[in-house]
Parts: sequence; structure tokens; C-alpha cells
Amino acid sequence: MGRIEKLKRIRKMRIHREGTSILVVSLIVLLLLNLISWYFVPCEIFNTLLAGGSLFIYLMMVNFFRSPKRVFPHENVEKLVVPPADGKVVVIEEVYEPDHFKDKRRMISIFMSPLNVHANWYPVDGVVKRVGHQNGKFMKAWLPKASTENERSLVVI
Repeated sequence: MGRIEKLKRIRKMRIHREGTSILVVSLIVLLLLNLISWYFVPCEIFNTLLAGGSLFIYLMMVNFFRSPKRVFPHENVEKLVVPPADGKVVVIEEVYEPDHFKDKRRMISIFMSPLNVHANWYPVDGVVKRVGHQNGKFMKAWLPKASTENERSLVVI
């Protein structure tokens, strides 16, 4: 990838609006922590490690809240189905859907690691018929019952 392509890619990167305030507050806290450390702690090695660790943590947070603009090379996107989230597809199975359709539907579960973009997109073009929220548990995402027992949202298109 050439330098121009990298610059264009960086320009397309956006930060999700819910993450903006978290990133600003985190930056201020980390800068203050580092300034206090550089002023009061005489150990240069410790201060350098703290600065490097702070930079690493902050860059991981920026990575978590990024929301890149999706560009599709296809001309006709009307019949295109795209993944609603970045990550790894862990399960594709037929399940009974009790909330809206009340019959069997195909469930696709996607595991998002901390390195994946944590924004979700609508996978198809259409009219939103229903939006709902289901309170639930906060089980580890890789557990089999996480898809049905964790807190989640429902969007019918």
C-alpha cells in the first residue's frame, strides 16, 4: 500500500460519537498522570515506561472506538447483504425466534474481539419495522447461551 493510499485510509477513519467524550477524558487523565509522574518521580525509566504504556492504552481505546466508512465496490447495493459487525462468525444455526416472527429463523453469531470495530451496521437496505431492546446477562461472548441470554437489541428490517 502506497503512502497516498494510507493517507486516504486515515482520512476515512472516524470516531464513533459515543467514544469521543471517553477519549477526551482519557487523554486528559493520562496526560495529567504522566505530567505528575515526570514532575514528582525522579526515575526516568519509570516515566518512560509509563508514557509508553499510556500511549499504548490510548491507541487501543482509539482503535476500539473507530468507525470507518464502509465502501462497497459493487454498483448495485440494493440486493447486497453485508456483515453487520466485524469479527469472526462463530455460529450459523436455525433457532426459534420468539420476539417478532415466532418461528424458525437463521441466527448468525459474530464474536468481536477488542481489536475489532465495535460499531454495528444494518446488513441490508430496507424499511425498519421494529426496534427493541432485551435486558439480560453479560456472559462471556463465546459461551453458547450468550446469544440468547445476554443483553441485546432487535432490529427488524
